[in-house]
Amino acid sequence: MLRTTLTASVVAAALLVPAALPAYAQAPTPARQGEPGIPHLTDRQGRVLTLRGWNVEDKTHRGEKALSAITERHFRDMRAQGFDFARLLVFWDDLEPRPGHYSEAYLSKIQRILDWAERSDIKVVLDAHQDVFGPAFGHRGIPEWATRTDGLPFTPHPDDWFAEYFEPAVQRAFTHLYDDPDLRRAQAGAWRVLAHRFAHHPALIGYDLINEPMGELKQGEDLPTAAGRIEREQLTPLYNRLADAVRSADRDGWVFVEPTPIVGEGVPTGLGRVDDPKVVYAPHFYNTAMEAGADYDPGAGWIEAYERAVVAYPKRYKVPVVVGEWGPLNNSLPNMRRFYGDAMASLARYSSGWAGYVWCYGGGYCAVDDSGAFRKNKELTAEPYAVSVAGTVRSASYDPATGVYRLAYRAARHGTRLTELSLPRGTWRITANATVLRSRPGRAWLLAAPDQGVTVTVRRIADQ
Repeated sequence: MLRTTLTASVVAAALLVPAALPAYAQAPTPARQGEPGIPHLTDRQGRVLTLRGWNVEDKTHRGEKALSAITERHFRDMRAQGFDFARLLVFWDDLEPRPGHYSEAYLSKIQRILDWAERSDIKVVLDAHQDVFGPAFGHRGIPEWATRTDGLPFTPHPDDWFAEYFEPAVQRAFTHLYDDPDLRRAQAGAWRVLAHRFAHHPALIGYDLINEPMGELKQGEDLPTAAGRIEREQLTPLYNRLADAVRSADRDGWVFVEPTPIVGEGVPTGLGRVDDPKVVYAPHFYNTAMEAGADYDPGAGWIEAYERAVVAYPKRYKVPVVVGEWGPLNNSLPNMRRFYGDAMASLARYSSGWAGYVWCYGGGYCAVDDSGAFRKNKELTAEPYAVSVAGTVRSASYDPATGVYRLAYRAARHGTRLTELSLPRGTWRITANATVLRSRPGRAWLLAAPDQGVTVTVRRIADQ
């Protein structure tokens, strides 16, 4: 994730008594009104989905201790707060420590985490994560054996790690990854291994093919021009190759494709078409000034500029949007409450969901403290929403001032008729012109007649 400023050169009835949910009610994920021209994410049954949750990671441990910082508590606690989605960071350097040698132990640990997610009814996207390329430069991601620098220099920037992306050795390593035939095959091979292993896992919804990809600037290029060229000429072919690798084992999972992080500056992506029927555009949503510790400036127009830039690609190629990372480092500054309100409203306008950064217990970017309580203003990310809508969404909105969520949809004529709602902790009253079923805290299902116009109101009556 982008955590620092770019350097100068980078410039229904009343609430029913809880009842057992019928056996046929296998509900997955959420819904929204949506930006015209951007399709919704859907599940295998055609329901409209919204994914809301958090990144889950262990960047510290490797080898035998890899992923050990992630526990089942992460998923239980996220689900208890009303979230249904996790973006799980996995690292190629742990998966394939030597060329052609894939770690069964690492795959088993991913399997265990997916099993935990399934028990909490949380959907997972596997994110092939890299920060500053990988271990050759003191970070995680692409293995050292796949890192080629042509002897170019690298100088660490401990106080501004994002600046390390612009070191000559790092930039050249990206060029070789994109262009060298053997490295292309190796990267695709890693994805084939992951897809073959996890394609049929009930918790898995898709694959984020590479985190925050960067590349090599040419002489005289400014950053927006370079980003557009890298996205157009290198990332678009890469995503087509890796999507084909995933499809060798998984015909149903979504493939998530990211632009360079420069989209955060309000620069439209240069990505071209990814020739796959189930593509999700997965940009990140960071402001460089806020990442450097500045407060949110509501008058600066950053969110508006970002939104204008980010909707261009999904409108052109008719793909849904899920924002893969967002959230400031210092969430307690005076304007941060306003930021979360503006950000949540913006995300709801164009996306099928998001994953905040990051679900961990402590300070910094962590969503919650050691006790599991939300850190200041992070609670504003927990709203009622429709996890899956069996029909066509007409409108969906939440007013945090009144604690009222409203949903209107036209029920599907055929197939499943169950719509799922997710509710944050607290006491909520649901009214709807459809049957409301509840089986556990924080969850509700609506059963409507075929082609029925359904209106739902969810009102907070007490915090918890």
